[in-house]
Amino acid sequence: MRVFLVRHASAGRRTTWQGDDRLRPLDERGARQAKLLVEQLSNASFELIVSSTYLRCAETVVPLAKARDLSVQTDEALAEGAGADAALALFRGLAADLVASVHGDLVEELLGEKRPKGSTTLLEFGERGDPVELDFLEPAA
Repeated sequence: MRVFLVRHASAGRRTTWQGDDRLRPLDERGARQAKLLVEQLSNASFELIVSSTYLRCAETVVPLAKARDLSVQTDEALAEGAGADAALALFRGLAADLVASVHGDLVEELLGEKRPKGSTTLLEFGERGDPVELDFLEPAA
């Protein structure tokens, strides 16, 4: 099973957003990154698109879902602060190649390092279930 782990695109600064952070949308740069993700993953094979329930994560993969005629499924297991164990259990339960739009804390927990907003890391899950990094794509914008 392969997971295209997408750190959500640019969504401005948390400190300047007023209101529920779950509703913070992508900014202009983030919207460009989301549109360019379609091109970046044009040759990728996957069956599902799953996102954190936060708006900025879902918005990151909406253009990709439209281009592939797929829906975006949301799951609290990918929400900020849910942790790697919840995400890994979700991925293993789905048992399909997928795109997952997530937050920086999960990316860092899974990979042991920070990755830029809008970047994609291709992971493969072997027999033991541990993720192995196969590729890294810089943000498109």
